[in-house]
Amino acid sequence: MLAMAAPAEAKEAKDVDLELVLAVDVSGSIDEDEARLQREGFATAITNPHILRAIRSGPLGRVAVMYVEWSGLDRHHIVADWTVIADEGDARDFAETISDGSPFRGQWTSISSVIDQSMKYLESSPYRGARRVIDISGDGENNNGDPIMGARDRAIAAGVTINGLPIINGRTGPNGMAPPEDLDGYYRDCVIGGPGAFLVVARGFSDFARAIRRKLFLELSGWQPAPRRVRAALRPKVDCLTGEKRTLRALQELNDIQKDRYKGGPSKAH
Repeated sequence: MLAMAAPAEAKEAKDVDLELVLAVDVSGSIDEDEARLQREGFATAITNPHILRAIRSGPLGRVAVMYVEWSGLDRHHIVADWTVIADEGDARDFAETISDGSPFRGQWTSISSVIDQSMKYLESSPYRGARRVIDISGDGENNNGDPIMGARDRAIAAGVTINGLPIINGRTGPNGMAPPEDLDGYYRDCVIGGPGAFLVVARGFSDFARAIRRKLFLELSGWQPAPRRVRAALRPKVDCLTGEKRTLRALQELNDIQKDRYKGGPSKAH
């Protein structure tokens, strides 16, 4: 009887209420202090008593979570691999893994690439979740790799929900790029999707800890947002290629400046 029970228990242990990929932007627009604030925000949030109660409120009382940092095309780094969190000890161990992980940075912002990669993580996950969610946080639009619409739509078609945490930051990034004008609108129209998809806005990196705590609570408790009707005339749809277009303009301006310097160099020498 014991031999028959063991495989059954092992199979049940693979079932979780939620499989959650935490995908965190560490591209060139984010400096070292901001990258640190993001890690600290997640590490603090996952051990919060309200978050732990949300986890325990599910039918099974456990979730599987992984933490990934990303930037440009095919630039992904697993900081904390798939981990089952069912109690405070699990959450504390996961938080320590995030905090102690080696730094990872990169240039460009490829949301499409991290969505596709997150789908691979979900497909190879050793757990089976009643819900599957990709949680994307970042401070810019997709500007590298494939356009975002295809990756987003493929994830939605597979029954996966994409939630977003846009970080509204009014300063020019370390890479010299100006901040997006309507990042929350971009995330709303171009990034999130699937059953119960929603976004929570962080007003700067100092607000990140509060925003991620709120977002994790909603995701882990299985909260479903009420549908809202928005008049198209009041909320025009954002161009989902705006990131690529902004980057192309910036590169063209840089190229023009370099051409002007090259042309002006010889004449000044004479």
